[in-house]
Amino acid sequence: MARWTWLIAVSALLLTGCGDSAPQEREVALRPAGERLVLMPTEITDMKAVGAEITTRDSAEARARIAGTLARLSVREGDVVRKGQRIGMIVDARLGYETGAYDAQVVAAQAEAARAGLDLSRVQDLYDHKVYAKARLDQAIATARTADARLAAARAQRGASASVAGQGVVLAPSTGRVLRADIPEGSVVAPGMSIATITAGPPVLRLELPESIASQVRTGAEVLVALGDLPDGSRQGRVSQVYPAVTAGRLRLDATVPGLSTDLVGRRIGVSIAIGRRSALVVPRRFIATRYGIDQVDVLTSDGRISAVPVQIAPTADPAKAEILSGVGPGDILFLRAKGK
Repeated sequence: MARWTWLIAVSALLLTGCGDSAPQEREVALRPAGERLVLMPTEITDMKAVGAEITTRDSAEARARIAGTLARLSVREGDVVRKGQRIGMIVDARLGYETGAYDAQVVAAQAEAARAGLDLSRVQDLYDHKVYAKARLDQAIATARTADARLAAARAQRGASASVAGQGVVLAPSTGRVLRADIPEGSVVAPGMSIATITAGPPVLRLELPESIASQVRTGAEVLVALGDLPDGSRQGRVSQVYPAVTAGRLRLDATVPGLSTDLVGRRIGVSIAIGRRSALVVPRRFIATRYGIDQVDVLTSDGRISAVPVQIAPTADPAKAEILSGVGPGDILFLRAKGK
């Protein structure tokens, strides 16, 4: 009797074991195939998000050189000009009257010089015939030379007046695109007044950073342009110049980006700049899915289940990877379902 009781107990245990392993095997069989990634901290470039402005390395001002009336301005915003091109004309009526007065002085000086020359010829002839003394000849020579000098001075004054009038021409100081030319024709302008602003130099991104991180930025640091801000250009650039001054707590620097255009000078775009190294959780972007506007990852739990977890992400220097800021931590296992599963 005891032998049969023992056999029944062993059979019951065997049946119970078979009943427990069947669901586990069925669970393993139902778990979808895919790729797993164990989150581990890694050292990456620390990128700080800031705003940048598309501009040029320099800008040139086409200024008025004389006072007068802007009679003509032949360019508008967006036009492309070349260095030395005539873009406007300033007229001062007073200069015309002044030049006319100098013209009259030149005519009078020419007449005086002609009369002195004739007098010198007569005195010279009489001196040769022993009629005049040497002192009379010297006086006539001095008078003729004085008249010639007055004529030269009158001509120089007239030339100077005409040169000033010629300075009314407004020339483009550099080759580039006109950024501003908003003074209407007929306006009265003063010497030194800006008539137009023109780009000068290659296009750059101009950034302003807090002075607290000024010591962390170096020439050659990587700059990453936000997605979609430059559809026709590259997204990666380098810091080309750090200006050695801090203004109102801000440090200014320029970055060059291949393919940057000056079609929209002054446009603001978002960029990230490298300011050092730090530890972060970086994963391939293929593990991140956006559902209903929320970034999520699939996490494989300890009991074998797959759970969707919302996460906060940030871009990295590698467009194919993203940094996870919150939602999961080191040691968590991310799961990516195989295509078609």
